[in-house]
Amino acid sequence: MIILSIKTDQPESEFTLFNDLKILNSIKYQAHRDLGLTIHQKISDLLKGQKLDWSDVEGVICFKGPGSFTGLRIGLSVANALAYGLGIPIVGEEGEEWQSKALNKVLKHRSDQIVIPFYGADPHITEPRK
Repeated sequence: MIILSIKTDQPESEFTLFNDLKILNSIKYQAHRDLGLTIHQKISDLLKGQKLDWSDVEGVICFKGPGSFTGLRIGLSVANALAYGLGIPIVGEEGEEWQSKALNKVLKHRSDQIVIPFYGADPHITEPRK
């Protein structure tokens, strides 16, 4: 089963491609404020490096937080859209062992259907001006 792993909670984003539990390839790069502009190309490069296409992805796992509001929002939006569009399982986890927990769930064909980010704190929303 080809599984795409997405972690975008920090300025350094990480994408890993698995065949079941075996790592096929991985990309880490300093995305910073360019994540929205680069995420699709980086995932495409990762797939092409293994002679695979988007349609070859059979599951998505992702780190759901805590972390950067914008990074999690972008990464999880892409992960959710990919899973929905391809009709494949998606699993989100948190904590240090997130990847192994998520891999085990998706390999058992479990799916969260949609992954909601966990930011680790309440949002800081300013009061509207009157």
